[in-house]
Amino acid sequence: MEKGEKMMLDSFPEVLKYVADYQLLVWETLRPVILGGQVLAFFYFLLAATIGGRLKLRKKYIDLLDHVFNFASFTLSESPEEEDDEDLASLEEEEDEGVVISSESPSAGSVSATGSFSFQDAIPYITAGMRAVVQDCVLTSFTKPELHTWNMLSRTIRRRNLRQSPSLIAFWLVGFIIRWAILMPVRVFLFLISLPTLIVLCIAVGLLPDSKIKKKINAQVVMWSFDFVAGSLSVVARFHNTENRPTHGIAVANHTSPIDTMVLSTDQCYDMVGQKSKGILGVFMTALSRSSSHIWFDRKETRERSKVAQMLQSHAQDTTKPPILIFPEGICVNNTAVLQFKKGAFEIDSVIYPVAIRFDRRYGDAFWQEDHFGGHIFNMMTSWAIVCDVWYLPPMRRAENESAAAFANRVRALIAHRGGFVELAWDGSIKLAQGSTEGWKEKQQQLRKRQQIQYARNLSQSDDESVIKAA
Repeated sequence: MEKGEKMMLDSFPEVLKYVADYQLLVWETLRPVILGGQVLAFFYFLLAATIGGRLKLRKKYIDLLDHVFNFASFTLSESPEEEDDEDLASLEEEEDEGVVISSESPSAGSVSATGSFSFQDAIPYITAGMRAVVQDCVLTSFTKPELHTWNMLSRTIRRRNLRQSPSLIAFWLVGFIIRWAILMPVRVFLFLISLPTLIVLCIAVGLLPDSKIKKKINAQVVMWSFDFVAGSLSVVARFHNTENRPTHGIAVANHTSPIDTMVLSTDQCYDMVGQKSKGILGVFMTALSRSSSHIWFDRKETRERSKVAQMLQSHAQDTTKPPILIFPEGICVNNTAVLQFKKGAFEIDSVIYPVAIRFDRRYGDAFWQEDHFGGHIFNMMTSWAIVCDVWYLPPMRRAENESAAAFANRVRALIAHRGGFVELAWDGSIKLAQGSTEGWKEKQQQLRKRQQIQYARNLSQSDDESVIKAA
């Protein structure tokens, strides 16, 4: 035994050397392919980010992704019987133990031969109802929704997807290499080029004297610069009903991510209202303030509210200034629902241009759930693309004797209907009060635990009363 262990220890360095040589050989083989792919991807995405809108290069890239996803969907649908057989087998096993209420709830006890009924037989049904109450749509609006089809990203992978087809394994592996070894470095490089370009151009425009020419130059510079930055993230936006594009006044839209501003600014120049930020967002805000009259405020400072309202009133009534863009939800939602709009913007006597933004999660999820914006940008850079549809809706005005809250609800209903969102009777403070994402998740767990304890107490009291009455 000691001799065998000694031989294994003596051969271990040789094994390590063999593994290292093999890894080096693999890298030497793949290096020309990866470097060549990076060069080609750089020039392609550079063209797509700068003049790709005219050449329709981004659309061609999305069309290619559609073919890949269609192949994956077809491959997954070839063997549905396996999934059905497994699900049926699991249901049959559970049915042997009792009556199944749902896939998440416990099974009820076996029905007695005499057909008698006791109080505990209804407990599984009560449990299923409790879970439906706790897992409501408000909580799920602040989490990334699950895809119905697999987009070949590791973060959205489902069980049995890869083992169903060797071709899917190959497609996923090639896609992983393309996204992480080719697209991600190229996008980072383009982002590092486009961001300073936007800053320099905005500062240059800010040096010009105030005039109509400056406003026209600013509009063209802002739209081109934002389109350049959006191209570095492979953002593809499709704009509908452009005859309703905002020209002045106030534009309001649903809010999913900080890039909502960037998406809309690729088609129209806006002045913006928003919360002061630091980091990358702070750099954007500082640069934009050099060239136009944006309104940034601190939500924690109550003194600034009246000042912001006055600035909004003055800006909205000036038809020579760009439309001002507002996200009245005040918080990012996962693009499945619309929260209550804050009524501040709707108290102003101005025309309102509703805008609905809906992202296609098949290519990448734009919902901002991360604690830091840098992590959010990185997730988008390692996705396939960010694709969205933007609908410009007819301008609206507050009716006579209509309250600001009623007008806000009317605008919200129009946006929700066009975008296919659920209207929720909650405002953004339900999440803002929780702080970070981790704190929000912890609060969810605490809420569920308290509700479960309260339900258990109510059931226990009911049992005690039944026993007392029977005695």
